[in-house]
Amino acid sequence: MSAYAHQMERQYSAGSLSSGSEMGSRYIVESGFYMTSFAATIFITGLVTAGVLLITLLVSLAVMLQSCQSKHAGVIELQSMNDYYSYCKICAMHAELNNLQGYNLPKVCRAPAIRYVKGGQYAADLDSTMSLIEDHFSLVKPSDDVFGVVLIEIDDLFSSYPHSSGWLHRFNNYGVSECMKEARNSKLKLVLRLYMNLKSAGWPIILLSREPGTQRNVTTCHLISAGFRGWSSLMMREDYEDSIRGNEYIIRKRNVIEGKGFHIKSIISHLMDAVMVQDPGMRNFKLPSPLCDEFEHQMEIPVAPY
Repeated sequence: MSAYAHQMERQYSAGSLSSGSEMGSRYIVESGFYMTSFAATIFITGLVTAGVLLITLLVSLAVMLQSCQSKHAGVIELQSMNDYYSYCKICAMHAELNNLQGYNLPKVCRAPAIRYVKGGQYAADLDSTMSLIEDHFSLVKPSDDVFGVVLIEIDDLFSSYPHSSGWLHRFNNYGVSECMKEARNSKLKLVLRLYMNLKSAGWPIILLSREPGTQRNVTTCHLISAGFRGWSSLMMREDYEDSIRGNEYIIRKRNVIEGKGFHIKSIISHLMDAVMVQDPGMRNFKLPSPLCDEFEHQMEIPVAPY
C-alpha cells in the first residue's frame, strides 16, 4: 500500500473516533421513577386528607385545653364561695346558739348567701333533710303512741313583714328580696309535702307560731291558701307571753301540750332553740335556714352581681 493510502486510512480512523465521541455525548442517564396520573391523584388526596386531620386535631386540642382551664377556674371560684358561705354559716349558728337578737352578719356574707339560694343548693339541702324526716317516720307509726303528736313551726313559711313598696324596691337592688322569696317558696312546698304525708299516715299535727294571737286569722288564711288542712291545733303567742323568747317559749308550749295528755314525738323547726328541747322518745329535726333573711336590716351598700 502506498504512503498516500496509509495517510488516508489514518485520517478516516481519527474522524470515526471523533464522530463516535460526539454521538456518545448525546445519551444521558437520569434518576427518578414513573407514576401514572391515577396514582398521583391518590397520593395528592392522601396528603390533603392528612393535612385536614392534623388541623382538626390541633383545633380539638385547643378547645379541650380552653375547656379544662374554664372548668378549673370554676372549681376554684366555687370552692372560694363555699369557704365564704361556711364561715358565714358558722357566724350565724353561734349567734343563734347565744340568742343574739339582731346580730349583723359580715357584709361579705351577703353574696354567698344569695348564691346559696339562687344556685339551688338550699333547695337540695332542704330536700335531703325532708327525706331524712320521712325516713324516720316511715319506721315510727302513730299507733306506737296514741297520744303522740308532731309539732311543726311555721313562722318562716310566710312573710310577716308588711314592708312598703319603696323598701321592697331597695331590697331588690341587693337581690336579697328575691332570695328570701325563693327560699320561702322552696321551704313551703317541701313542708307542705311533709305535712300531707304525716297527715296521711295518721299523725296529729300541731302548728306553732311565735306571732301574737292577734294575727291568728291572718295566719290561718295563709295556711289554708297554701294548702294546709286539718291540723289539730294552731298555737300562737298569748298576751302574757310577749316577754318570753327563745327556748323558754318552746318549753312553755311543750308543757301546755303535755299538760293536755299528749306526747310530742318530734319538733320540726328552722330555729335552733326549738330543736334543742330534749325529751326521752322525742326526735327533733332542724330545717336548713338560708342566710339571706339575716340581711333584712342590713342594706347599707349593694353587693357584686352573683
